[in-house]
Amino acid sequence: MGEIDFRSPALYANRELSWVQFDHRVLSEARDKSIPLFERLKFLSIVSSNLDEFFMIRVASLKDMENAGYEKPDISGMTPAMQLKELGAAIHKLVNVQYSTYNRSLVPQLEKSGLHIIRCHEDLTKEEAEYIDRYFVENVYPVLTPMAVDSSRPFPLIRNKTLNIGAMVCKKAGNRELEFATVQVPGVLSRIVQLPSEDAVKKVIFLEEIIERNIDKLFLNYDIICAHPYRIMRNADLTIEEDEAADLLKEIERQLKKRQRGEAIRLEVEDGIDKRLLKFLKKELGIGEDQIYTIDGPIDLTVLMKMYGLDGFERLKAKPYEPQPVPELPMDCDIFAQIRKGDILLHHPYQTFAPVVDFIRQAARDPEVLAIKQTLYRVSGHSPIIAALAQAAENGKQVTVLVELKARFDEENNIVWARMLEKAGCHVIYGLVGLKTHSKITLVVRREEDGIRRYVHLGTGNYNDATAKLYSDVGLFTCAENIGEDATAVFNMLSGYSEPVFWNKLSLAPLWLKDKFLDLIDREKRYAKEGRPARIIAKVNSLCDRDIIAALYAASAAGVKIDLIVRGICCLKVGIPGVSENITVRSIVGSFLEHSRIFYFENDEHYEIYCGSADWMPRNLERRVEILFPVERPELKAELFHILKNQLRDTVKASVLQPDGTYEKVDKRGREVFDSQKTFCEEAVKKAEALSAEAVRDQRVFIPETRA
Repeated sequence: MGEIDFRSPALYANRELSWVQFDHRVLSEARDKSIPLFERLKFLSIVSSNLDEFFMIRVASLKDMENAGYEKPDISGMTPAMQLKELGAAIHKLVNVQYSTYNRSLVPQLEKSGLHIIRCHEDLTKEEAEYIDRYFVENVYPVLTPMAVDSSRPFPLIRNKTLNIGAMVCKKAGNRELEFATVQVPGVLSRIVQLPSEDAVKKVIFLEEIIERNIDKLFLNYDIICAHPYRIMRNADLTIEEDEAADLLKEIERQLKKRQRGEAIRLEVEDGIDKRLLKFLKKELGIGEDQIYTIDGPIDLTVLMKMYGLDGFERLKAKPYEPQPVPELPMDCDIFAQIRKGDILLHHPYQTFAPVVDFIRQAARDPEVLAIKQTLYRVSGHSPIIAALAQAAENGKQVTVLVELKARFDEENNIVWARMLEKAGCHVIYGLVGLKTHSKITLVVRREEDGIRRYVHLGTGNYNDATAKLYSDVGLFTCAENIGEDATAVFNMLSGYSEPVFWNKLSLAPLWLKDKFLDLIDREKRYAKEGRPARIIAKVNSLCDRDIIAALYAASAAGVKIDLIVRGICCLKVGIPGVSENITVRSIVGSFLEHSRIFYFENDEHYEIYCGSADWMPRNLERRVEILFPVERPELKAELFHILKNQLRDTVKASVLQPDGTYEKVDKRGREVFDSQKTFCEEAVKKAEALSAEAVRDQRVFIPETRA
């Protein structure tokens, strides 16, 4: 048998088709009858949100390649044209299953549970119709801007992702030629309108149905021949010439305006749309037949996330989980004193993100803190971290913040924060030319009795207090001198041109992080060949780097047992004889978004564990600033290994990759029912209860009995 080519395209799955499989796994949660009904609505909404971003970036990128005549195949051997053809069929199938789930499963269940969605305005009772017409006149009509298209009025700009109603109209008198008219469904109004009801059943109708019912009031001198909702998706991938941009902030602001005018890449229309109206839209938007999605139900199911907020249905929702306190960081403690006792590991959202916010707040107020340095990729709308950094600068501290302006779909938000921080006196860096800074690191420099000490926070997730309640991530507090030195070097590199020749513990992309991973994988392969203990466990969001996959294949062929926990895209194939027989891949989709990156290497029974901000993707390893950090304190290593082991035990939320490329839920026959996310919640609660009991014991006062 000849030597195996581990880089052969036959050994790799296509990245984009793998992503569609991931969205199917999200959709499977919406189809799971064991999940509370309103939680299933959320998962169906997430599928739509995921698809929107996928079209705006990934499909748009493939269309650009096809238009440019680019024919180089990807790692699976598929050209852009081949990928677009396969994706078209796969996504149409996904959307059909999505709306079948909505119409056949969720809507009937909602009816039984006391929520009636009026699908068509023609189904309204006389009293309901009168209420809706009055609601239109008083609340909707003043906001609308109807637009007609004729010889003097060209086809208007239809904004990206907006819901619109298109109509074919003709004049009541004179020339009866068909003309096109359109009106945007206003995003400033709630799309879900609740009708007054005297019984226990709540009734709602979508705003587009109200507008469609009253559209004749917008075109008084015309007959409405037909009216149907539609929505378009545009290419939203920014092309920024950073080398030529004198001011990156202004260049990004300029490019953001182009998002609304990008090439149309998807058209969603109502099932049963008038063929004349559809023909007109296709022509004006330059849309091909394969880019049209006929929707049997409400267009844009992200609206279901708003429906989740309706009052009176708490019984149909999962009991909200409250992130628990961190035992090593009790409330109102001196966080610096606690870190000096030893490294502290945080596991979000099972444990609260509050200590990370308190870390910045205490540093901002502490007179002994001299400097704060931090990288920000995505932050919340009312970020307490931004406020604390601004306060620190106002208190006279040296504050340096790298705000990544190129964080996709957060560009506008980050521009606002960058300007606010500059106004407060912070030194703001707008990222690096040609690279996105995706690393999560904070450095606090503090003056103490024995000299200057550096406190560092490193994480796998963003400094976002809102998503920290939804995303599964880990973080580390440390004041280890060697990591502090590396953290200083990181910020010197980001703010200037200084690249140290020696690093202690941190590994950075795009410098040598990829080589670090390849060396660690190769070491396990070498140990396996020598008959020594060898194993790899890796938890990432995506796996599509050919060099990493080829190295994993080689390690597997040498006998290394490899368990991969990959939430989303996975271009690696399992079960290939002589190649990947020793590799398992599972994806966990649950109440929380799996986001942490954790890497375990057996190292001949002297195991090492690393955490970081980078996935195993070319963009993370070659075109971003990322940080990988070791966790060395034995009890913290054991905690991380515990996280990995529990996820490998999961039989409830895990789907396992099969040799044919499909994913299947774990077969529970003869196995324990084990939900890793639920277990982490229970463990965090037990730790918090133990902490509370200990605090009560500490507050007891024993008064000895004395004799008079």
